Amino acid sequence: MQPIIAANILSVLIIITVWQLVSLWIGHSRGITFPSPWQTSDRLFAFFAGEGLYDQYIYQHLMASLERWASGYLLAVFIGILVGLALGSFTVLYEICMPVVHVLQLIPGLAWIPIALLLFGLGDTSTIFMIFVMGVTPIILNTASGIRSIPPIYIKTARMMGGKRILLFFRVMLPAATLSIVGGLRIGLANSWRVLIAAEMIVGTGVGLGYSIIQSRWSLDFEAAFACVMIICFIGLTVEKLFFEILEKRIMIQMGLGQD
Repeated sequence: MQPIIAANILSVLIIITVWQLVSLWIGHSRGITFPSPWQTSDRLFAFFAGEGLYDQYIYQHLMASLERWASGYLLAVFIGILVGLALGSFTVLYEICMPVVHVLQLIPGLAWIPIALLLFGLGDTSTIFMIFVMGVTPIILNTASGIRSIPPIYIKTARMMGGKRILLFFRVMLPAATLSIVGGLRIGLANSWRVLIAAEMIVGTGVGLGYSIIQSRWSLDFEAAFACVMIICFIGLTVEKLFFEILEKRIMIQMGLGQD
């Protein structure tokens, strides 16, 4: 545990050092202010202390973004796992539907903006739709691949022991595919979180972290933009370190692939 903590601290120190050097270099070479880690941190603390940010408090921007992301991502998780399990379990469905999933995965997040606007207009629904479509495809792909990659000997052994199809699915197939499903959830989370910020910049939400970043461009308040980016990075790292890494480790231990 201690080596892992030390490595994480070292990574943060490297990022802060590079950031500070870039700030100094930009200020010296171009004569413009590039927010340093310390200036950005001071502004971030001021926001959490009650300083307003474009007619809202930082808490309101943060909660608006989290609500949109949670709505789209949780829907993607539910639909993605169900569809992935179906495609992985039935070869005919896999052959018919998987090319469509691959095509959807190739479409960049920002390319969905005109489609979202035509379908739902300006507002939260367009943002949630974009979060959903960017999150659901890797979940479907990883879930289906996890089911189809199960060694046939597992299924044959369970059948020889008298396992029925429904029991076979929940006791053998689903546990064996869990690591692959978690991998899909990880990728889906990253995709949906990125497109959330991009969508808030464009589709007229009026509140949110992405909206605050794009507004700072017009007011030249780059410290505010950097503070919002810090929040975005912190949330992403928190979910990764405190949820997915722990979940993956426990699954690997239960499968005999890791140690406590």
